[in-house]
Amino acid sequence: MAQVTVSIDSKTYRMACEEGQEEHLTDLAARFDRYVGHLKGQFGEIGDLRITVMAGIMVMDELHELQRRMRGLEAEVETLKKTRDNALTKVEKTDHDLAAALTEVTGRIEEIAGKLSGR
Repeated sequence: MAQVTVSIDSKTYRMACEEGQEEHLTDLAARFDRYVGHLKGQFGEIGDLRITVMAGIMVMDELHELQRRMRGLEAEVETLKKTRDNALTKVEKTDHDLAAALTEVTGRIEEIAGKLSGR
């Protein structure tokens, strides 16, 4: 396990993470620190635990909103897939019908040509 030191609200914390995840964990801690800093700027010193809980709730609210948007996008993708599948089915049917019509017309033309050459 790798270890990194992160800073949140001017306090350092030593944390363990999987090898190769050090930069990711450092970035996450920096983002969380920005939430804490934002709240401290709005409310002042109201206690470390309270600020941390509020920041955690803000993060969870953002996560909830992103999940809601993702569900909406997934539903839109499914609708688009169904529309695409329906369009492909119609194209296949149209191609089949067109091929059948061309075969019929070709047969008629050959029949007419045969009659004309047999005069």
